[in-house]
Amino acid sequence: MDPIPRLHFAHLPTPIEELPRLSEALGGPRILVKRDDQTGLAFGGNKTRKLEFLVAEAQEQGAQMMISAGAIQSNHCRQTAAAAARYGMECTLVLTGEMPPKPTANILLDQLFGARIVNVADRKDRDRILQETFDKATTEGKKPYLVPYGGSSSTGALGYAFAMEELMMQMQDFRSFGNFGSLERVDWIIFGTSSGGTHAGLVLGQRVFGFKGKVLGISIDEPVEWLQKNVSALATAASERLGERIAFAPADVAANADYCAPGYGVLTEAEREAVHMCASLEGLLLDPVYTGRAAAGMIDLIRKGFFKKDETVLFWHTGGQPALFAEKYASIVE
Repeated sequence: MDPIPRLHFAHLPTPIEELPRLSEALGGPRILVKRDDQTGLAFGGNKTRKLEFLVAEAQEQGAQMMISAGAIQSNHCRQTAAAAARYGMECTLVLTGEMPPKPTANILLDQLFGARIVNVADRKDRDRILQETFDKATTEGKKPYLVPYGGSSSTGALGYAFAMEELMMQMQDFRSFGNFGSLERVDWIIFGTSSGGTHAGLVLGQRVFGFKGKVLGISIDEPVEWLQKNVSALATAASERLGERIAFAPADVAANADYCAPGYGVLTEAEREAVHMCASLEGLLLDPVYTGRAAAGMIDLIRKGFFKKDETVLFWHTGGQPALFAEKYASIVE
């Protein structure tokens, strides 16, 4: 197998911390958090791991511009714009939703990184305009590289396959966990899932590197059937990049869509509670869209007795805190 092109700009390994006060408040299992909000690039987040592979692939193709799409306050687009700036590429972002009167949060950061923003009012038009933007850049000779939504391609998913290897190595080195004791096992990994790249990488890494626990994605906006179909296909495609095809079936993908009915980016009391609990009990900041909803799901499952009292649950923090400063989510402190 040829070496997989990869850059190294993420701050890795990300630390693992214990959340004893949250666990005590919930009367639940031992809770840990993997701090991928500390990956370093542009306030960090899970997309940085994917971009190590995606930017390397873009460079191999001779790209001079990165183009991607997302919601107005997209964490993925913020990190993509930062990576493009770091490696001397132009960046165009196709963002869906109503632009705020003044740039705040991720929009402000996109502009600081020099990204050109194409605003699309209706999401149903996004893919068409994204393709038109890519085609126009190609015609102009800018050699664009199209970064898939959420960085979720077979290339991007590799970031989380190797993240699982990182976790396994941390579990073997108990000394890396400071003063909170050993980490003989992790029974559950809980995280937010949407476009499927992080989920697919973790499922692939679980198989390749022998993780014995369970990997459960809390859906942010997609039904279980969609996630199982798309994540299994993406994990299968990513496995081929590692040299040996592994045929994943939908049944190999565990997902819970009980908490996404309000819709993408809609702040409910569940997200508010999760954000406030983690902040006031552990000094840990979540974001209102992804980690807030995923943590809300985890908290509800703990209250329902889904996890055993003697189990260890690792919440994989995928970042996104800049969204806390968006005007849209100002009500989170009400």
